[in-house]
Amino acid sequence: MKYYVVDAFATRIFEGNPAGICILDRWISPEQMQQIATENNLSETAFAVKEDEDYRLRWFTPAAEIDLCGHATLATAFVLAQFYEPEAEQFVFRTLSGTLVVKRSEDRYELDFPSRIPEPIAISEDMIQALGVTPSEAYLSRDLMFVLENEEQVRNLTPDFSALKSLPDGLGVNVTARGNEVDFVSRSFFPKLQVNEDPVCGSAHCNFIPFWSQRLNKTEMVARQLSKRGGTLYCTAQGERVKIAGNAVLYAEADLKLDM
Repeated sequence: MKYYVVDAFATRIFEGNPAGICILDRWISPEQMQQIATENNLSETAFAVKEDEDYRLRWFTPAAEIDLCGHATLATAFVLAQFYEPEAEQFVFRTLSGTLVVKRSEDRYELDFPSRIPEPIAISEDMIQALGVTPSEAYLSRDLMFVLENEEQVRNLTPDFSALKSLPDGLGVNVTARGNEVDFVSRSFFPKLQVNEDPVCGSAHCNFIPFWSQRLNKTEMVARQLSKRGGTLYCTAQGERVKIAGNAVLYAEADLKLDM
């Protein structure tokens, strides 16, 4: 099985978020896909099979399959463009979150994702203890989202991952604030999925983009994820959809030695 590792939302290797990508002729079992994702130990491994003119796409963390992943979708489109369909200008993926389209524009890839406006919730003492700071606002969609006072709080955050994992709500925990040199900054944590910090989380921006679009009164924004690796995302709010664009770089190409 051909296997690729791509750094997404990156312009050079060791930046952005690495994703494992497997382009298959036919589906293998969910158990095998989970084993591969666990062995890879990346935040996500994506599996794609061409069905008619489109691709069916699934994403797995080291712990479980998930319903939406931005960086691994971008990375899958990058692999298809580089190795399978170099003339294609867009790729259509059928996923657990519906139909997702990725368009190519020179060396940048633009994701068309659902907008997920988070709902405000009360801040609990458990949340404060887990984060190590008191957020100014708290929200819930698929993940918890906390608004912090400034970029420095986001950058310097050292949460208690065990405590984050114990919070009853949310699959992941995202923190965000206005940026100094970009429109907004963020970090993302998924200890419930055995990923303490996701270096660049595209799906989190399905929450961030509508939130900051309303807060900043802007539809086009530049965002930066402040993990150790870091990554830049070019964001557009379009009502019920959001556009998330970025670059990608190939890190590795390999053959997985599996009995198919």
